[in-house]
Amino acid sequence: MKLALFSDLHANLPAFDACLAHARAQGMDRMAVLGDLVGYGPHPGEVVERCRELQRAGAIILRGNHDSFSRTPVPTGSTWADMTSPWTRNHLDDDQREWLEQLPLTERIDSIFLVHATAEAPEKWHYALDERLASRSLDAATRHPDVRYVFGGHVHEQSLFYRGSGRSLMRFVPKAGVAIPVGPHRYWLATVGSAGQPRDGDTRANYALLDLGAQKLSFHRVAYDHLSVAREMREVGLPEVLATRLENGR
Repeated sequence: MKLALFSDLHANLPAFDACLAHARAQGMDRMAVLGDLVGYGPHPGEVVERCRELQRAGAIILRGNHDSFSRTPVPTGSTWADMTSPWTRNHLDDDQREWLEQLPLTERIDSIFLVHATAEAPEKWHYALDERLASRSLDAATRHPDVRYVFGGHVHEQSLFYRGSGRSLMRFVPKAGVAIPVGPHRYWLATVGSAGQPRDGDTRANYALLDLGAQKLSFHRVAYDHLSVAREMREVGLPEVLATRLENGR
């Protein structure tokens, strides 16, 4: 099985479509979207409808924090979400908001655990930013005895953590397009990056592809017309800072 893993689409349909096309060219058999379908970007309704179509075809779609914000108030202090969640709510219909709200927070596929944020408290939206936080998530997921792989998003950067015979986690920074052996004799946790709003200085969209048969994981970067999306964000009245972030990838 070749499982494509997308996250943090953030209402950026051209970025998501570019990643989908790339994954299909790589022989994708199945796919999962790990939350944050909406928020920040100019295409919330279009992205929701694309994901609903994919779900009907067998894709796994999870809920992220911005998907919850589309229906419920934003927590105090969440400044960036404050900027866009009212606009996003107004550009989704009731059916779309209800569909987002009913999405699950986690899923399992045999040895694979999927979550938007972290497995130990998926509803609290913690970030797996470092070895300590990633270890908590991995520990929670691997309470299920068959789990060897944990995939999440939320961080907006691509990274890979692994655990061998000891308890300490090691962090590995992947290189785009280079397959990494991920044998089941170890435990693995990856953040797959953001398709719709990269934050590492590279404007290309992010996704990952797990080839379970070959026991290899590849992180991919896909170019798309990000400047056109930034222009559209300005045209529809979204904050300038978000358009600028899309233009420079930070």
